[in-house]
Amino acid sequence: MKTVLCYGDSLTWGYIPGGSGRHALADRWPNALQAELGAGVNVVADGLNGRTTAYDDHLSGFQRNGAKTLTTVLGTHFPLDLIIIMLGTNDMKAFICGNAQGAKRGMQRLIEIVRTAPYQFNAHPPQILVMSPPALGETEGPEFRLTFEQGIEQSRLLAAFYRDAADIAGCAFFDAGSVVKTSPLDGVHLDAENTRAIGKAVAPIVRDILDL
Repeated sequence: MKTVLCYGDSLTWGYIPGGSGRHALADRWPNALQAELGAGVNVVADGLNGRTTAYDDHLSGFQRNGAKTLTTVLGTHFPLDLIIIMLGTNDMKAFICGNAQGAKRGMQRLIEIVRTAPYQFNAHPPQILVMSPPALGETEGPEFRLTFEQGIEQSRLLAAFYRDAADIAGCAFFDAGSVVKTSPLDGVHLDAENTRAIGKAVAPIVRDILDL
């Protein structure tokens, strides 16, 4: 049995655009990936709303710094064959980081953590698939517009920056923005069709990585 961990933010958690709740299990991309891969693979989803790559959010009651929680998550779910990391959207908040270069550095830190974590029982570090989130979009919703509007242009750079980080580190890469777009309801999140599309699109890449 192969195990794949999906480490992400609200796009992985399944946040419904406009703040009306959480997508049904079947509509979340890790579950769509599970459906595509079948029973021989166990897909574990770990998504937290507001999670960043490696930056603190002092406005939250949760620990949203992905670098600070990653070792705990790895220790909880190991042994792992693959970890898919899709983070960076929340880095685009001006009061968090606000630029793609910072998000790239954060992603590089996450890669380093995966490869140096203190795994037990002679477990090996999992392979890594870096996945860039779709670019932020324009929206009339005041909360998300004011929170993310300065990061829209920077978010469009994430795919190229993450591809470079993945190439340098010898990781696989996939641009989720090549198959989905954010909802105009808030410019950040995905409707059910789009979040399912990520799972379906990334499945062939996962099969290749795991030699299925």
